Amino acid sequence: MRPVTALAAQRARSVSDPASPRLRRAGGTNQTQRRGDTETRRRAGKCLSVLVALVVAALTGCSAGRSPAVATTGPSPIASSLQVVLVVAGNWDATSAVMHCYQRKGPTEAWTLVAGPVPVSIGRTGLAWGRGLAGSPPPFAGPVKKEGDGKAPAGAFELPAAFGYAPAETARDIHLPYLALTPNVIGVDDPKSRYYNQIVDTDLQAKDWDSFETMRRADDLYEWGVLVNHNTSPAQAGAGSCIFMHVWRGEGKPTAGCTAMSKDQMIKLVKWLDSHAKPVLVQLSKDEYYRLSPTWGLPTY
Repeated sequence: MRPVTALAAQRARSVSDPASPRLRRAGGTNQTQRRGDTETRRRAGKCLSVLVALVVAALTGCSAGRSPAVATTGPSPIASSLQVVLVVAGNWDATSAVMHCYQRKGPTEAWTLVAGPVPVSIGRTGLAWGRGLAGSPPPFAGPVKKEGDGKAPAGAFELPAAFGYAPAETARDIHLPYLALTPNVIGVDDPKSRYYNQIVDTDLQAKDWDSFETMRRADDLYEWGVLVNHNTSPAQAGAGSCIFMHVWRGEGKPTAGCTAMSKDQMIKLVKWLDSHAKPVLVQLSKDEYYRLSPTWGLPTY
């Protein structure tokens, strides 16, 4: 689906990354964090919320491979990233795709395959260009994502934070800022709201939305997830909201616009991603992958 915004810094187990502007904040950090993070959270409460989405977890036990080092001069949205989650669909209308996870030691080093191939589900109507690191939207031909279109965003997007049902104190092996979800946490998908495309705590924010998604779901799809920075900084009303990587309903069952996978794979992904590696989700149709790969310096899968 597509939630995330206003909760940001407060529930994060570590200091929230200013580059992920979509979490609004909702209490829940320990006392040490509150003392050390007071100013960061105060500013986060005033600023734009962060769209946090989920990205694919790396799998252990997969065969490792290498792609040749590629010069990342030019407009590459992954030039400084050391972790890439690559999701490739057969075409623009596909509702399923394949994920591979890669890492490298430095911006000019070769990519190493860490996990994959992993089956994932994407939007029920396929893909459309989203607003992210490659542009808002990228200047390429093809469909453009809109609110409620059932399409997963294509392009390149930061993966700034993780979320889940586990209390923050039990999620210490996660290397992203972490948001522990409570029943009061929602993702606002109402384009008329000032909190559009944000995750907010309803106890802390005055309601001005008519449409939202409860993050602590009864079906446990958000038991583990990653925020995807789509349509942020700032959010454009109606361009799509609350995009995550999360647990799927089952193989072959598409989403409303998120990227979903098995619970085991989602847990592995959440534990592999590291904010210091500037992780990026690259999600493309197969044709666009081959067209953009030389310019963007994408891993070879």
